[in-house]
Amino acid sequence: MKQISDRLYVAPQLTADGIRQARAQGFALIINNRPDGEEPGQPSAADNRSVAEGEQLAYAHIPVTAGQISEGQVRDFQQALSGAKGPVLAHCKTGTRSAILYAIGEVLDGRMGKDQVIPFGQSVGLDLSGAVMWLDAHGR
Repeated sequence: MKQISDRLYVAPQLTADGIRQARAQGFALIINNRPDGEEPGQPSAADNRSVAEGEQLAYAHIPVTAGQISEGQVRDFQQALSGAKGPVLAHCKTGTRSAILYAIGEVLDGRMGKDQVIPFGQSVGLDLSGAVMWLDAHGR
């Protein structure tokens, strides 16, 4: 798990045990950024939602595929994050796509410069070059 902001942490794929641990650590919302069926044996969003809700955790599924992120998905991610009633744990396969969604939103809203994305990613141990490629491709 990596801390991205004062409210956001990212992690690799969560299992039922990981969701229970997230609840014990005080998280209020789980955001799943991984499409179902991306990898054999991966827990489905429906299964993880059921576990999260059983633990009294809010749950959002905003599936994204690397290289196919839309601005709508970025805005959905931001809305889920801003509406959370406490710390948020977002996950995908490695945590990188979740952090890319965050970084794109920060640049779009003027809280981070595009030139700050790579150093920011390096500071948290993630390769956020995908965010810069997205911003370049979208004329930002």
